[in-house]
Amino acid sequence: MQTRKKYIFLTFLASWLLLFFLGGDQLRRFAFFSGRRKAEAQRNWPRWTDRSLLKTFADPRELQSDGDPSLPSPQERRAARLSVYKNSRCRMETCFDFSRCQKHGFKVFTYPRDREQPLSESHSKILTSIERSRYYTPDPEEACLFILSIDTLDRDHLSGQYVRNVDEKIRSFPLWNGGRNHLIFNLYSGTWPNYTEDLGFDIGQAILAKASFYTQSFRPGFDISIPLFSKDHPQRGGEKGWLHQDSIPPRKKYLLVFKGKRYLTGIGSGTRNALHHIHNGKDIISLTTCKHGKDWEKHKDTRCDKDNVDYEKFDYQELLHNSTFCIVPRGRRLGSFRFLEALQAACIPVLLSDGWELPFAEVIDWGKAAVVGNERLLLQVPSIVRCIHPERVLAFQQQTQFLWDAYFSSVDKIVHTTLEIIKDRLLPHRSHSRFLWNTLPGGLLALPDFSTHLGDFPFYYLQHGSNPSEKFTAFIRVVSPAGSPSQPILRLIQAVSGSQYCAQILVLWSCEEPPPPSGRWPQTTVPLTIIQGRGKVRGWGLGDRFFPYAAIQTDAVLSLDEHSSLSTSEVDFAFVVWRSFPERIVGFLTQSHFWDPEQRRWGYTSKWTNELSIVLTAAAFYHRYYHSLFTEYLPAGLRELVDSLAACEDILMNVLVAAVTKLPPIKVTQHKQHKETVPQQVGCKDGDVETPPAREWSLSSPHSPPAKDKGTSGVGSSRRFSQQQDCLTQLADWFGYMPLVSSQLRLDPVLFKDQVSVLRKKYPRLERP
Repeated sequence: MQTRKKYIFLTFLASWLLLFFLGGDQLRRFAFFSGRRKAEAQRNWPRWTDRSLLKTFADPRELQSDGDPSLPSPQERRAARLSVYKNSRCRMETCFDFSRCQKHGFKVFTYPRDREQPLSESHSKILTSIERSRYYTPDPEEACLFILSIDTLDRDHLSGQYVRNVDEKIRSFPLWNGGRNHLIFNLYSGTWPNYTEDLGFDIGQAILAKASFYTQSFRPGFDISIPLFSKDHPQRGGEKGWLHQDSIPPRKKYLLVFKGKRYLTGIGSGTRNALHHIHNGKDIISLTTCKHGKDWEKHKDTRCDKDNVDYEKFDYQELLHNSTFCIVPRGRRLGSFRFLEALQAACIPVLLSDGWELPFAEVIDWGKAAVVGNERLLLQVPSIVRCIHPERVLAFQQQTQFLWDAYFSSVDKIVHTTLEIIKDRLLPHRSHSRFLWNTLPGGLLALPDFSTHLGDFPFYYLQHGSNPSEKFTAFIRVVSPAGSPSQPILRLIQAVSGSQYCAQILVLWSCEEPPPPSGRWPQTTVPLTIIQGRGKVRGWGLGDRFFPYAAIQTDAVLSLDEHSSLSTSEVDFAFVVWRSFPERIVGFLTQSHFWDPEQRRWGYTSKWTNELSIVLTAAAFYHRYYHSLFTEYLPAGLRELVDSLAACEDILMNVLVAAVTKLPPIKVTQHKQHKETVPQQVGCKDGDVETPPAREWSLSSPHSPPAKDKGTSGVGSSRRFSQQQDCLTQLADWFGYMPLVSSQLRLDPVLFKDQVSVLRKKYPRLERP
């Protein structure tokens, strides 16, 4: 047994030695080359060997190289960033002088324009937006923030709009101060092939409002990311979003679409070259074209010809209208025009731009309006969007429309949002909450100077779970000089004070002559206070009735003229209606606007028709917030318009409320039928401003037009109508669109004029003649 084991061992040893001496050299050579091939494979990854599984359209040499030599390395990017942002540690606390904003508030000064230096259309719009805004001041001593007149939007030195020697120019400005308290706008930075964020000049300590902002260059809490917009973007107003009330169901013909350029080489080419992998020709459409640039044919690959043919089969606007999601990949830079186009079309943006600081992300919650993807996980995008529930899809679409209308539809809104963000940083205790920025009507129309408590605004009662106050303040404006109150005023005060909902009565005495002594005013069950008119306070003359007087403590304001004629029942019913619609104007006296196709302008009529769009504030309820909005939000240009046109107050207030709510006013019934006539008495003088005579509301047929009597009354009526027409035209031009919304709704009490017992009716007095 032992001998057998010995023979087996010797045989195995002899075989091993024979193999080593005769084939060892071949084994060593095989191991050496195998290891070298394995190392080469690791260095040259990816090596696509199975072309049937993933067909490649890239040049093999490009795949075998360690990287694209045209792309900057991380070290080069870091060096370029540091050369531009030498003050990369800037924060508002370290690079902004808050003391300049303490005396005059948040005022913005634009440098005088140099006639020898041409401005691009976009930069001119930005400067105009600031100069037309409520933030603007022509006095640099009052300014908190400064805007250069030098065009810094396009910093691509290959562009025809590139401005040279910017460093030398800005250093010559005495107000520059190293860029402190300055704001610089930029849309394009860098140039081919790297497209770095180099602006070509030192911004110093200036705040940078920039499109296509890279997160590593962005200074949080200091810089602001803005959207990329074209030179054709409207100055003001802007087109409405494409989502309508009948756009149901939320899912459309196509689930996911893209149609755009495909870069064959260079930065931004990776993502767009891979988009064809998700195209299925059914509910996912991904179309690219190589036809751009002068030498595209030199770089075209085997897929270009087919792509170019398929590209022409679909219309881009049609795809936007009929798609639920729109892919927004990066271009040469991180941002693209496609982002705003998708927002307007209610096509939920699917963002494929790694490292992009999204526009106004400091205040906007993009997680409610867009899908932020990863360029490396492109193939997962279809399954991700398919998993989103239809209710969530509709919520996304609605939010895109809100954001588009509130912040992006015009250059004015983009610029004003930028300025409002900076203003919030100056007074954090009186800044917009994130809820105000991301909920209707938006941060530009919800003023934190009025309140930071949601329950104080007329828009958020439902979300806040509260109701407006159960009392109102009657606000009567008197412009007729007299030694004692007239009989119409006395009757009006008695009727209003008899309301169970009246908390106080304020009489605005808009005359230079002193008001009658307290003994001549009637005794009421509620406090009656006389307020002296403010005249030209803060630039306001005729608009002092809408000043936010501290004496107004209730949410509801009943605005009245001295010649208004209302009963207690009318007041009670109108207030009950207003509490159900606290964001709207609720009143009795209505007028309307219309489009005149012959003169191609908006028309104004006081004739009684089936439609209404204006409720006159001579007898109307509205929320006291609109006093603050009227005074603080509207710019100096509209103040001058109100001063020049005495009949513009009512229209401007209605236009303002409609611009905020996107809703029409509400008309309630009254037991009297009124018409507007102009009294022959003369209005009082308030300093150097002559206050117009009060409007008188008297009995008339429901269908009669405004009085056109001979003499002074007829001339006054014609002049007033002409002013109203001019006012409406100028307001439509100022806002860039017509905010007024028409309605055919009138609210009556239950059982109003029904043939039932009077005892069953809550407001029987409304039916008495």
